[in-house]
Amino acid sequence: MQIHLLDLAGLFAAAFLSGSFLPFQSELVLLGMAASERHQIWLLLIVASCGNVMGAVVNWYLGRYLTKFEGRRWFPIKKAALEKAERWYSRYGQWSLLLSWVPVIGDPLTMAAGLMKTNFWIFLILVTIAKTGRYLVLLMIAGSSF
Repeated sequence: MQIHLLDLAGLFAAAFLSGSFLPFQSELVLLGMAASERHQIWLLLIVASCGNVMGAVVNWYLGRYLTKFEGRRWFPIKKAALEKAERWYSRYGQWSLLLSWVPVIGDPLTMAAGLMKTNFWIFLILVTIAKTGRYLVLLMIAGSSF
């Protein structure tokens, strides 16, 4: 198998956008690339996971440092979604980050973690487990072999 860096960069970008507050889906990109059999599955898993986690890190930083702009029209997370994530996060704590892979609530959760001043390294470990686990399960369901 030959490594196609442009393909991997595209997967990273799709996963990054999906992991950030921007509405984007990376699962189809990952599964399509896995089905093409042009790359080793473990490499796709690593690239997608890194991109998705980096997107969540952007959310953490937004929550940590930019929530003072929350009332502005251009702010990426709606007030209601952020308040819901804050309540969830207050109730379940940092362990709720294991749900950071879930569509719709995952992005606000990662932003709430920054807002609640969660230790960055704990955040990184829990989000990495969650997001890598999701991609791993998807690839296994799709019948990919490692």
